[in-house]
Amino acid sequence: MNSANLSREAAAARSAAITVHAIRVELDLTGAPDPQRSGFPTTSVLEFDATAEETWIDFIGEAVESVEVNGVAHDVEWDGARIRVSGLADRNTVRIAARGAYSRSGEGLHRFLDPVDGETYLYTQYEPADSRRVMACFEQPDMKARYTFRVSAPSGWHVLSNQSAVASEEADGAQHVEFAPTLPISSYITSVAAGPYHRVDGVWRRDEQEVALGVLCRGSLAEHLDADEVLEVTRQGLDFFTDAFAFPYPWGKYDQVFVPEYNLGAMENPGLVTFTEAYVYRGASTTAQHEARANTILHEMAHMWFGDLVTMRWWDDLWLKESFADYMGSHAAAAATRFADAWVTFANRRKAWAYQQDQLPTTHPIVADIPDLEAAKLNFDGITYAKGASVLKQLVAFVGEEAFFEGSRRYFAAHAYGNTTLEDLLAQLEAVSGRDVRAWSRAWLETTGMSTISVERGQGLTVVQTDPRPHRLSLGLYALDAGRLVRRASLDLDIRAERTTVDLPVAPDVDLILPNDGDRTYAKVRLDARSLDAVHEALSTIDDALARGLVWSALWNAARDGELPTGRYLEIVRRHAPAESNVALLGGVLANSAYAVGHYTPESSRATERAAWLETTWQGMTAAAPGSDGQLAWARAVASAAAFHDGRAADLRAILAGERPAPDGLALDPDLRWAWLAALAATGHATTADADAELARDDTASGRTEHLRVLASRPDAVVRRDAWNAAWEDRTLTNDHLSATISGFRAGGRRDLVAEFDDAYFARIRAAWEERSIEIAGRLVRGLFPEADSLDRVDAWLAANGDAPAALRRIVIEERDHLARALRVRAAQPA
Repeated sequence: MNSANLSREAAAARSAAITVHAIRVELDLTGAPDPQRSGFPTTSVLEFDATAEETWIDFIGEAVESVEVNGVAHDVEWDGARIRVSGLADRNTVRIAARGAYSRSGEGLHRFLDPVDGETYLYTQYEPADSRRVMACFEQPDMKARYTFRVSAPSGWHVLSNQSAVASEEADGAQHVEFAPTLPISSYITSVAAGPYHRVDGVWRRDEQEVALGVLCRGSLAEHLDADEVLEVTRQGLDFFTDAFAFPYPWGKYDQVFVPEYNLGAMENPGLVTFTEAYVYRGASTTAQHEARANTILHEMAHMWFGDLVTMRWWDDLWLKESFADYMGSHAAAAATRFADAWVTFANRRKAWAYQQDQLPTTHPIVADIPDLEAAKLNFDGITYAKGASVLKQLVAFVGEEAFFEGSRRYFAAHAYGNTTLEDLLAQLEAVSGRDVRAWSRAWLETTGMSTISVERGQGLTVVQTDPRPHRLSLGLYALDAGRLVRRASLDLDIRAERTTVDLPVAPDVDLILPNDGDRTYAKVRLDARSLDAVHEALSTIDDALARGLVWSALWNAARDGELPTGRYLEIVRRHAPAESNVALLGGVLANSAYAVGHYTPESSRATERAAWLETTWQGMTAAAPGSDGQLAWARAVASAAAFHDGRAADLRAILAGERPAPDGLALDPDLRWAWLAALAATGHATTADADAELARDDTASGRTEHLRVLASRPDAVVRRDAWNAAWEDRTLTNDHLSATISGFRAGGRRDLVAEFDDAYFARIRAAWEERSIEIAGRLVRGLFPEADSLDRVDAWLAANGDAPAALRRIVIEERDHLARALRVRAAQPA
């Protein structure tokens, strides 16, 4: 193991020997606007007690220039990740002067040059362990400290950190800003942002408490920032969580900054939450997009308590914050905002992520075994987030909502500003509810996999589950009435065994039996033959959006398991998706259908299915209500489909050129124009000149990224080879530009242009993992995995590379499983 990959055992030993009190960090960012300056001065002064004579302090950067221990200069002993400090006393002050490196990968201190106005923007992103790229620190969650930041930056910039500024002075074109000390927090949630950001201020008040609010983005995006809605959701969330947790928001101010080239959706830095600027909508946006942003705002806000105030001791208990935040994001959105259908989206989209992750050979319990930091990085996944939130929804039903929140309140009160494990939470919930939550934990938090629940009809009804677990669920009974599926009754059941007979005086003669109606448990659902016929006929007539979402989910799971023929799945989509009124459900169905066409359709019929799917999306777009969310969802689906078939290339070119009108009400905003142009490029109907002309219309950060993707998408062997080489070898590519290059390389599913690189992929990935950051290496290993027609190469690599880093092997194993499923499902299709 390299020294940067901290193990759980080493972390536990260090925190047992070291008690941190305070860390002061001074950053000199005055040179950031100069692209020739690759790094920045950073000085840390760490105050801590020690029971050991020596320890190490974490830092990754360009250089460590000096180390002082209790006022005495020491030789610098630094291996690129750890600085050895020795001669420790009971109480210590260690001063480390170093040079950090500006990041282009979104890890550490990211530097971005805005092509619109030439301005420079900085922000930090650390989780799980990249604060050491900015400051010398103790990089583990259970070594909390009070942090004081002093930041020097160009005059005129906004300079932000977790706390408010307490002093500022100007000298020689620079400002020197000192921030108030934080309350005790972990290193990974400290934060700094600096640049000429556009800022909108607000305030939230409750009784005697007043919290200053700020919403920020790049200046060139200011016209697109709907700060009013962001502030509205923020106030609604603070109202909700203050009441729910009975613990006042503890972090002073609440700034939210939308930043470029961001690797995540958002990050819960207390007092300075960072978000991807994809949430700043440059053009038309759907209700589903606004709901997603609100959910993310509330997810991060929940972290102010779950994760920031009370933090997991080690990454094994990452779920303690992420599962809760994922649950709370949907719960608060449904309870406190205009997005009343938040649980519909959760059931159909978030749980789909969990179901997929839980069927991989690398699945793990919600309470996971995380031996080191590389494993932690990969566990921000569908189990930790979506499955964890799903079973928490069950837990709330099991102990009762009031008991759940009262247990949470006691948990915060007992462990504020400290670190916890699973046992600490279970103790509070059990004390409040009187329920055996440890048995529940063993059944749900400490196991893997899921049940598949179906119903057998006969003299009565029998509920059948694979991989038996305790479930409390409902059976929805629906009958066809004048062509519409209408819910006639709902049966509440507790099941534990593999087979449970439902005791009814008369077997119900209904057309659709929907297991898990209401989405009360975590399980895949299989529809019986009569139910499948009913939804084939009338799915879109079900009034309840949640029930429709559960049916769509059941159909998709059956299709990706090879039990529902892909052709029939697509028939149901063509029949009912145009009438789907919930745009979040519609977006998910369209994405799943495109995936099914490309991965689950046999090679012999794939071209025909691609043409048919393109026509389905085109007709959906043109038939949708003008200016509706549905129209926009279908237009985006057209872009996806048109990258694989050129049946509408002439129409798309004519609309983009203004030679024929777009469908009435459809806004041809820059994002949609680029998506259509990339599709045209992938099928050979857009040139370099077309891409350059579009860039002249939209010479922005997003425009330049899309320009790169369009150029790499052209179906030419030399172009694809250049994209391949750039992805692996061009270290100047930012994270977003790398992803655009990879997307272009893969565009259109043109195996004839890229299959020659299959062997080179497996020859390169170990070196890439060793030489590149985990974020960049992960994008390469996932994004360039060959979609071959056999498993031979990947199996040979896995057999020959048993000693490869576990995190690398995990990604390859997961990609292998996706490929194996695709091959298996294709083979299962009827002739």
